Amino acid sequence: MYREYLKQRIGSLIYITGTLIRGFSTQTFTEKKFGLTPDQYVILSLLIENEEIIYQRQLAEIMFKDRANISRIIDIMQKNGLIEKVPDSHGRKIFKLVVTEKGRKLKDKVFPTDIDLRNDITKGITEDELAVTFNTLEKMNLNIRDKVKLQI
Repeated sequence: MYREYLKQRIGSLIYITGTLIRGFSTQTFTEKKFGLTPDQYVILSLLIENEEIIYQRQLAEIMFKDRANISRIIDIMQKNGLIEKVPDSHGRKIFKLVVTEKGRKLKDKVFPTDIDLRNDITKGITEDELAVTFNTLEKMNLNIRDKVKLQI
């Protein structure tokens, strides 16, 4: 019965799937005692993989999180020695975010688990099906992104 209900409500299905993925990721990170949340891992990955220094505001936009939430995550990561805030030459209150050696090592340690999680989540789904899913979700994202008002 609930499956028929969800077939007609794409938003509900996306929300439930996202909640399950987040819970599965958090549970796995906790079981493996990484001392890192999935959001913190995403931030480390973004900072490392983009090679350019990313500002806190850019992270908030990419992750679609409000300023208070992203500030809290960054503060925790800084206290744990995973990243550093480096003053920017353009303003007193603007900081670049730099991953420390400890943060790089932790990202490398978590990476195989990240791959395993992605494989578990996408098991039985073809590359073509994934491409269509990504394309569809991106279109939906673009349709509503500007309609949501967050303090980013």
